[in-house]
Amino acid sequence: MAGTPLTERRPSTVRLLWQSTLGKKAVMAVTGVMLLLYLIAHMLGNLKIFFGPEDFNGYAHWLRTIGQPVLHHEWFLWIARVVLLASVVLHGVAAYQLSRRDIAARPVRYAHRRARTSYATRTMRWGGVIIALFVVWHLLDLTTGTVNPRGEAGRPYENVVATFSTWYGNVIYVVAMLAVGLHIRHGFWSAAQTLGASSPARDRGLRLLSNGLALILTAGFLAVPLGVMTGLVS
Repeated sequence: MAGTPLTERRPSTVRLLWQSTLGKKAVMAVTGVMLLLYLIAHMLGNLKIFFGPEDFNGYAHWLRTIGQPVLHHEWFLWIARVVLLASVVLHGVAAYQLSRRDIAARPVRYAHRRARTSYATRTMRWGGVIIALFVVWHLLDLTTGTVNPRGEAGRPYENVVATFSTWYGNVIYVVAMLAVGLHIRHGFWSAAQTLGASSPARDRGLRLLSNGLALILTAGFLAVPLGVMTGLVS
């Protein structure tokens, strides 16, 4: 009937969730947990380099055959890459938008900042930028071989050794892994609060767990370049 206003389409639940501050924090928490699980698996895989080139190269080949014959060669890796990329994008966008909302909510800077704000908290934002830039470098280095001194397909052990035989490869990796450790230390605690896992009775344990995870992952990732630099891996 003429003149009758059209019924407004109601936003979907997913859209309403994404638009809310709580929803964005939940997205950050869930994607953060997914990325943390990937980091743990990736670190454990990296440590196989200490068993020699045959074991490490065999492990790299196995990753490309997961799911066969149901999945074709490297399909599992590509599925994992897409999921990880989506998680990184959602995590980053949610973090940026929450940051903008926080700034908009208090446009005038506080006259007195808290002096005891943790280093991890203060560096969370630029730490994320460092990690994002490192991911690009890491892919160009050990996935495509573009910036790798050796860059030989099918020989990941030799490519890793070549990377950490250069001063710049070590510097880039060490700085990035320290940023990852600080990000995990603060991010795990924030995710626990967002997902409702924190409580006065559990806070101490969760803080110890977040510190422990950050320390173990940082040490685990740094063990590889240190192994190359000391000649333990060659």
